Amino acid sequence: MDNETIERLLVGSIDMHVHFAPGTDRPRCVDAVQAATEARDMGMRGIVLKSHDYTTAPLAYNLRRLIKGIEIFGALSLDDPVGGLNVAAVEASAKMGAKIVWLPTLSSANDRRMKGLSGGLTVLDQRGKLVPEMREILQMIKAYDMVLATGHLSAEEVFAVVAEARALKLPKIVVTHPEVRHLGCVLNSQQMRELADMGAYIEHCFCGTMPGSHRLDPMDIIEQIGKVGPDRTVLSTDLGQPQNPKPAEGMRVMIGTYLKCGLVETELDIMIKKNPAKLLGLE
Repeated sequence: MDNETIERLLVGSIDMHVHFAPGTDRPRCVDAVQAATEARDMGMRGIVLKSHDYTTAPLAYNLRRLIKGIEIFGALSLDDPVGGLNVAAVEASAKMGAKIVWLPTLSSANDRRMKGLSGGLTVLDQRGKLVPEMREILQMIKAYDMVLATGHLSAEEVFAVVAEARALKLPKIVVTHPEVRHLGCVLNSQQMRELADMGAYIEHCFCGTMPGSHRLDPMDIIEQIGKVGPDRTVLSTDLGQPQNPKPAEGMRVMIGTYLKCGLVETELDIMIKKNPAKLLGLE
């Protein structure tokens, strides 16, 4: 591994999971202008802006007019501030160019349960079946060729959603950071493989390897990639937290870390360039 290899891989990479200010859940180390400008200056091809509070599609639209040389995409998280499982919010975001719809994250019942809280949003009814608005949302995502991301749902919810999405022939499905132990959906290797076989991409986020009480060993992610395969994996940073590297620098560190852990250039190229480009319609 050398700096030249890292820089070569960084150029043209795409981060599908970038946090920025402002937001209500926590402080951030970059605003959207900084995140996009720094990514562009490092040679990255694109980023997706994520907020737990609002659709980022209008922001991305305006930034694309101001910051040339990088693709900037908006997205929507179906949390309480946008009305939860809100079909109208999905349609409005789609018409404004949003590329990803995350199912409930911080507002999900699963996320709240893992934090010792009650309440929250779920996509299943009392019989364990998808609620009607969830099917409408999936149909909307398909109609506008967006990416379905599973957010912080439980394993049971994720399997139900992916099964329905597959039945609807929805081609772009991403299982959101199933390796993170303290929030979202925690899956084992067999479950990840089953979801990949159902047509989903497994997203691994570098944020989980940062220092902290829930830190994940990068070799654990390498092991999961080996079992699922690079062709069904996406690597994102999920960065933007004040204690962590800024997202673009985090992408650089992630590349260097995974090279040191044993991934080869061709594998990383698939997971940080080819697969994100396919999902975002940049092929």
